[in-house]
Amino acid sequence: MPERYPLISIPEFKALGYRTMVVSKRYIVLYTIDKKQGIVFGINKMNTALIFAGGTCIRMSTRAEPKQFLEMHGKPVIIYTLENFEMHPEIDDIVVVCIENWINELRHMIKRYELVMVSQIVVGGAASHESVYKGLHAISERSRPDAIVLIHDGVRPLINDELISTNIAKVKECGTAITIEAATESVVRLGKDDAISEVPPRWEMYLAKSPQSFRYGLIWDLYKRAHSEGVATIDSSHLCSVYGVKTHTVISTPNNIKIPPLAASWKYSYPTSRNAKEEAE
Repeated sequence: MPERYPLISIPEFKALGYRTMVVSKRYIVLYTIDKKQGIVFGINKMNTALIFAGGTCIRMSTRAEPKQFLEMHGKPVIIYTLENFEMHPEIDDIVVVCIENWINELRHMIKRYELVMVSQIVVGGAASHESVYKGLHAISERSRPDAIVLIHDGVRPLINDELISTNIAKVKECGTAITIEAATESVVRLGKDDAISEVPPRWEMYLAKSPQSFRYGLIWDLYKRAHSEGVATIDSSHLCSVYGVKTHTVISTPNNIKIPPLAASWKYSYPTSRNAKEEAE
């Protein structure tokens, strides 16, 4: 992965034989001619996608291969997810939290599919809460408190530009953005002896999905506090609720599903890639 020298001038490195390989509105990547070493400029204030792909699903029949690495239409699920963030004009950096013994495989996939914005792969934790903590910790030295981080599940590959943009805009406006979707079935609360104690009005019920996006300083402070107090939560929206932090919401775009555990062959009839429409034509 490219090293980062945000305070050294670009002409100095070009004089040493570096060439500009990637340029965006907020960063420049220089590589040596042999592409073995690189430098990234312009990283002090940015929008980071933190993708957690650190879990396994014991309910799946293919236990040897985590579902984020299984293929749909010839491409791993995690690559669809990464590509959607890579191609978004407002995303400046991607960090992936991954199962330790799958990191080398992920590196090969990133190289194969020519993803240049994945700056770091972090070893995941035993649960998603710990994985997100490790990911936030990994970017702590290069992220400003007012930077934006979008925390997204690696097995939600159908995220699109609209939802990413809406999350970023909401964080700029309010400081937080939790992606939600209206519940389409009744939600019940169980009491003792498996008896239903409450059925809240369905029109008041929503499902928290991802991305869950924040100003970096806010969410990192909450995860550090939870870590020091031994608190583990289901996701970042739950963490905010535990500590009484007001969160704001955005409505999810359609089909932002979490790939479920399936016992069959992981083949879907609907298109999943950005080029699906072109391929169909």
